[in-house]
Amino acid sequence: MNRGFNQLLDAVVRIDVREVAFEAGSKRYSASIGSGVILTADGLVLTNAHVASNRAIELNVTLANQERVSAKLVGWDHWTDLALLRIDMADVKKRSLKFAHADFGDSKKLFPGEVVFAVGTPYGLSRTVTRGIISNNNQYLEDLQGVNGYETGLFNTWLQTDAAINPGNSGGPLVTEDGKVIGISTRGFNGANNLGFAIPSATAQRVVEGLVHDGVITRSFIGVVLGALQDLESFYSLALNTGVLIHSVEPGSPAATAGLRASDILLAVNGAKVVGRFPEEIPDIQNLIASQPVGATLKLTVKRGADTRDYSVVTEKLESRVGEEWALEKWGLSVRKVSRTYAREKQLDDANGVVVIGVQPGFPADVAGLSRGDIIMKINEQPVGSLDVIKAAQSAFDAKPAPTLFEVQRSRRVSLVILKP
Repeated sequence: MNRGFNQLLDAVVRIDVREVAFEAGSKRYSASIGSGVILTADGLVLTNAHVASNRAIELNVTLANQERVSAKLVGWDHWTDLALLRIDMADVKKRSLKFAHADFGDSKKLFPGEVVFAVGTPYGLSRTVTRGIISNNNQYLEDLQGVNGYETGLFNTWLQTDAAINPGNSGGPLVTEDGKVIGISTRGFNGANNLGFAIPSATAQRVVEGLVHDGVITRSFIGVVLGALQDLESFYSLALNTGVLIHSVEPGSPAATAGLRASDILLAVNGAKVVGRFPEEIPDIQNLIASQPVGATLKLTVKRGADTRDYSVVTEKLESRVGEEWALEKWGLSVRKVSRTYAREKQLDDANGVVVIGVQPGFPADVAGLSRGDIIMKINEQPVGSLDVIKAAQSAFDAKPAPTLFEVQRSRRVSLVILKP
């Protein structure tokens, strides 16, 4: 191995995670392990969001010399399944610990057949290296696993490799022979023989820069789901490599408000032509829209039937359908804040309310008749605009137990439920 690769090995870490989930009316704690790679001399560590998410309550990093230090979450981006940590540098200095850091390579220069190495801590085994090749340098993969229910995989294609990626490898670097990080190993394919996928460094670098600067990645959204046009061009009287299909339009979204419809053909964004004949081409178009400033007005050139016209669409902030979660343990109730995306999906009037995601048998919420999937809209006639409202209601209930009135929407019908002491 050359010097660059040896330095890379000294930058790979094991990450031990303790996290909390709000399920079945209570808080549930779990532990897991993953991999990561140190990117800077001041201790920034890149890993997967499914390794270290917003649910993490304790993070520990084991360095190449087997010393363990704590870390904190700088930020995470479930859309690309990436997270950024920072090692406790005060502890590092106090204990005179040393570590190396790795450098990014250019994933855009990779080619099928190029030799790569997946480095990580599979099953907790320290600094394990597997060798393989790039099987596909621009693979489309519809990721249905998500990150704790959050959406992912919409804004990147993947590096496909036959270098073994096992449980625990997640978040570790995929590197070239000179030790440059050209991907972040993310998952293997269940039931397959050495079929693994990594997030390209071109994507990872953009996310790292955003998380370092802001702690979050802000993207724009207009409410269209795009589809590949392959084999459909003749139905729309299109030349090959022209435009992308608007597969669906989210009700109430900016695109719907502007008048776009499913089966429209998007030809250009702000005058820049777009091509989505194949699935691999769609993430670039989604990134083009997502990278616009929130609140910007986009000019979309759209073909509908024989007519072509421009639509003005004002972007809004991209949000997950998964809202903030909490467990009201004395009531035996787990809830999730209704998000704007969820409200549109369920055709709710607004984003007020919390969704019941779990009920503990025998506890007050269960006795009152609350069920998973119910939407609590009001408590004692006060709209539930945030989790603080329902937390305050439980605190008041604890201080002075009294019947509490819930206005609940279930299957588009509203009913009243009384939670009793």
